[in-house]
Amino acid sequence: GMQPQVVLLREGADTSQGKPQLVSNINAVAAVADIVRTTLGPRGMDKLIHTDNKVVVSNDGATIVKTLDIIHPAAQTMVDIAKSQDNEAGDGTTSVVVLANEFLKEAKQYVEEGVHPQIIIKSYREASRLAIEKLKEWSIDISRQDEKEKRDLLIRCAATSLNSKLISHQKDFFAPIVVDAVLSLDEDLPLDMIGIKKVPGGTLEDSFLVKGVAFKKTFSYAGFEQQPKIFDHPKVCMLNVELELKSEKENAEIRLTDPEQYQSIVDAEWNIIYEKLDKIVKSGAKVVLSRLAIGDLATQYFADRNIFCAGRVPDEDMRRVVKACGGAVQTSIHNLSPDVIGSCGKFEEVQIGDERYNIFSDCPEGKTTTIVLRGGAEQFIAETERSIHDSVMIVRRALKNSKIVPGGGAIEMELSKFLRMHARQIYGKAQLVINSYAKAFEVIPRQLSDNAGFDSTDILNRLRQKHVAAGEQGRWFGVDVDNDGICDCYEKFVWEPLQVKLSAIGAATEAACLILSVDETIKNPQAEEQGGGGRGGGGRRMRGRGRPMPRRR
Repeated sequence: GMQPQVVLLREGADTSQGKPQLVSNINAVAAVADIVRTTLGPRGMDKLIHTDNKVVVSNDGATIVKTLDIIHPAAQTMVDIAKSQDNEAGDGTTSVVVLANEFLKEAKQYVEEGVHPQIIIKSYREASRLAIEKLKEWSIDISRQDEKEKRDLLIRCAATSLNSKLISHQKDFFAPIVVDAVLSLDEDLPLDMIGIKKVPGGTLEDSFLVKGVAFKKTFSYAGFEQQPKIFDHPKVCMLNVELELKSEKENAEIRLTDPEQYQSIVDAEWNIIYEKLDKIVKSGAKVVLSRLAIGDLATQYFADRNIFCAGRVPDEDMRRVVKACGGAVQTSIHNLSPDVIGSCGKFEEVQIGDERYNIFSDCPEGKTTTIVLRGGAEQFIAETERSIHDSVMIVRRALKNSKIVPGGGAIEMELSKFLRMHARQIYGKAQLVINSYAKAFEVIPRQLSDNAGFDSTDILNRLRQKHVAAGEQGRWFGVDVDNDGICDCYEKFVWEPLQVKLSAIGAATEAACLILSVDETIKNPQAEEQGGGGRGGGGRRMRGRGRPMPRRR
């Protein structure tokens, strides 16, 4: 007899399983990797992504995959590892995606031939463990140098990170800026204490580093222009107080029998604000900042007494000022003791481009810096900011755990060689799989040379030969992008923090194993409708009213 068909999932549910499913997931990952792979390395291209009304030009793998609206569930993992690499190491986001893709590409042939995914996963995990062990063993410690040498080393790491960015031509200009910004922070290197301000106009070379705080001139009232705009060693008073005439909030009703009494009530209001202002002046502060508004009366009052004030200062800027100048933000005016009042070496208001900036420099506490970026187009400055961010992260990493490995595909070639050798001593299928894992590492130097327009096959052959034949000496050879050949990346100062590579290999292997371990995807139509927002909602309500429901694919 005929078996009735079992209906398990609601109509419209999309299931695909087994081998074709796995292969299609791998292909989806390849599609993502193909987008970012050309951005790898010093000769990488940039992507221009146009959404609705804003245009993003970027070279940063994480930014690109975040900006793309990816709906394929497997490809989504690529977005996640790029993000996690961005948070963990700050740079190497493109490499992660490219590596993960290559691991899967190598696994694809085995899957198609019917090797069980679990075997592949097990071998990959093993290989990744070995690779990470070796990486740690090979890394070069740079912590024991004196300050000057350390700074040079950090500048090299920063420059390597900036190599692949839009601003690579100015890397000698930006690398020292980034390093000085990071070196001036506390022990725990808080990121939010490096302010990056973008001012359109001028050229990239007009960017500068403020050892202290810079922020945009705030909203100001009449009388502001009469205030002095430059101070030497001023005291800085930071408030969270409104300096305006306050009318009573509650609807109080006061019955007066005599018009004179009314005047006394009005006077009381004025006296309150004058008392506040007077206390501030007595504190000796010459620069008064407040998170809340400073009204026109106060502005005028301060101007007459040669005091500079700024109201409605953004929160993060205020925090930086406190960090830079010492002192504390006060919520009342009644005890402005000397210890809550900060000071700085120099305060000035400067015209930058078409904006005015308030700049506090030479701060005693000096645990914060601000990088002011200039440049032609807005997208361009935005991309510069992303590049600087990557570079700052790299310098922080290198400072925190001061181990480095050579970049330029050198370390990948060496790992590849080591794993190949290792695979030969293993019995069974694992040998083939680990061999493929080793082969996958070559994608980094290959992509580097492809992006630079070199003959990658030739360069890879030379690298393989060098790594196998030259032993210890050949270990650090990678792609030489400047002279179309190979070079010792350690000598050339193409360095990356060990952390970047560790987390890249870890994340890429994890992602590959994750995708390999999925053998069935079930797509629920319900979720799709909710995602569709208005359309889906409308469609569901109309069902069964004599209208056929169009199935959305």
